[in-house]
Amino acid sequence: MSAHTLPSLDLSPEFVEAARTSKAWPFEEARKLVKRVEKRDPSIPVLFETGYGPSGLPHIGTFGEVARTTMVRTAFRLLTEDKIPTRLLCFSDDMDGMRKIPDNVPDKSFLEPYLHMPLTAVPNPFGGDFDSFGHHNNAMLRRFLDTFGFEYEFASATEYYKSGKLDGILLRAAERYQALMDVMLPTLGAERQ
Repeated sequence: MSAHTLPSLDLSPEFVEAARTSKAWPFEEARKLVKRVEKRDPSIPVLFETGYGPSGLPHIGTFGEVARTTMVRTAFRLLTEDKIPTRLLCFSDDMDGMRKIPDNVPDKSFLEPYLHMPLTAVPNPFGGDFDSFGHHNNAMLRRFLDTFGFEYEFASATEYYKSGKLDGILLRAAERYQALMDVMLPTLGAERQ
């Protein structure tokens, strides 16, 4: 979790009304979320999530992912007058396989045997205290986000899988395999098998 706290909002009637009538896309998206959660217990936090593939160092695209999600979160807070708690989860897909060797590593040949392995199973080419390339890049991500003052919780796919946190949903997906494929395959342009 980041050390930052959510900034306070101007919840004056004029500002809240401006948020309610704004046509800017963060407010349009936030209105959809307000509608989805309006009938549930308002004490349950609304989860905003963004993802990151730690195959390289954070960059402007990484910043944009977190910034856009934060914009919608802030719009949601304004529209609900900050009466519904929110969380922002920054999820690292560090189980993804290393598809190519980045140009900005010290010794590219060192990483060649680890192509297609999960990023947290690839040795850290930068040395130091990190267990893997994925762990190193996750630390760089957190430092990057902290520098800009984002308020977020960090999550690692490796930690989620190893802890069993995803076991229930994986079993549910396996039980509903065909129904999932029936939805997914047409979106990929694939024929049903």
